[in-house]
Amino acid sequence: MQCRVDKKSGNELSILGFGCMRFPRSMGAIDMRKTEGLIMEAIRRGVNYFDTAYIYPGSEEALGTILEKNRVRDQVFIATKLPLVVVRGHEDFDKFFNKQLERLRTDHIDYYLMHMLTDMNLWEKLREWGIADWIQEKKQAGAIRQAGFSFHGAQDAFLKLLEAYPWDFCQIQYNYTGENYQAGTAGLKKAAETMSVVIMEPLLGGKLVGGLPSEAAALFKQADPELSAAAWGLKWVWNQPEVTLLLSGMNEQSQLEENLNLADTSLPEMLTEQEHAIYRQVLAVFNASYKIRCTGCNYCMPCPRNVNIPGCFAAYNASFSMGFVLGMQQYTTSTAITSDQMSGAGRCVKCGKCEQHCPQHIPIRQSLELVRKRMEPFWYRGITSIARVVLGKGRGRAHKA
Repeated sequence: MQCRVDKKSGNELSILGFGCMRFPRSMGAIDMRKTEGLIMEAIRRGVNYFDTAYIYPGSEEALGTILEKNRVRDQVFIATKLPLVVVRGHEDFDKFFNKQLERLRTDHIDYYLMHMLTDMNLWEKLREWGIADWIQEKKQAGAIRQAGFSFHGAQDAFLKLLEAYPWDFCQIQYNYTGENYQAGTAGLKKAAETMSVVIMEPLLGGKLVGGLPSEAAALFKQADPELSAAAWGLKWVWNQPEVTLLLSGMNEQSQLEENLNLADTSLPEMLTEQEHAIYRQVLAVFNASYKIRCTGCNYCMPCPRNVNIPGCFAAYNASFSMGFVLGMQQYTTSTAITSDQMSGAGRCVKCGKCEQHCPQHIPIRQSLELVRKRMEPFWYRGITSIARVVLGKGRGRAHKA
């Protein structure tokens, strides 16, 4: 396993970090047997950075339980996050932090982040509530070892936040489609001058694998038949010398194995000019077909009107990248036919609740209207209503406002 050194602490961090938001699930709950197997194999093979969050359902408890059971807490670095979306004042800092220590079954957090810090206005509010003194107290007590923030916002805000506090590290979204998105390449390079940089969404929530247009996938396959689209995505991130590590939400043994093998050999500036040319070709195809930059994080859910927002966006994108027929098949199955209540874009009443929580700052209401116009043509309701009756799901009346 390749490691890169944390600039502030000197810790040697595995270049592959385990993202814990998408642990495997069974019947809605985290599959503890499968999750334990993945975590322990990752640790055995050298992964030492595990990233979770207060708002990832069941994630902190699962990680803490597994680490304690196998007595490997001291072999890894735990990263988790203060849930800013629900913090209302200074008293909440300890409330959430103590709960996280309890869930994770530990007395300290190695890497603690302000979760979804988006701009200076939010940071100034936190400062008014005493966050700087609180972090310092926790660091002096050894309860927090390194303090940072995860970012979802515009590049100018990111650059200002870098200067607003003596951060130890930061976490940004970055992949070969996002050099000019959010923090972007300029933000990465600036942050790396003084701190470690952790990369999330290196595969854009899986969209650079399952959502990759067939023409783009063919370009990768033609260049190297042995290398998967996921491997191309991860290698691009690891090629950046400014990146300390990337997070991958591995929920299958095959994913873990492929990523571990890649991490064993991936080095900064390893890509050739010919390989860079392939990325440019793939990006051109991807940008032409990928209309809505949803990563499927589900922060926008639940919708008061039961709209399956990530499902709507995924199907809409698929209708361009994979063809309208396949996109429509995906749309009907994820929003209508197999659901107890229809959940398509047509149910949106533009309340705006979703947009308050979207880390990508997608204009969700406007985007759902685009989805409705394309994916719900005049014949849509009739076909889905008939199918739902056949499947015993009712007559689709829930589509009405």
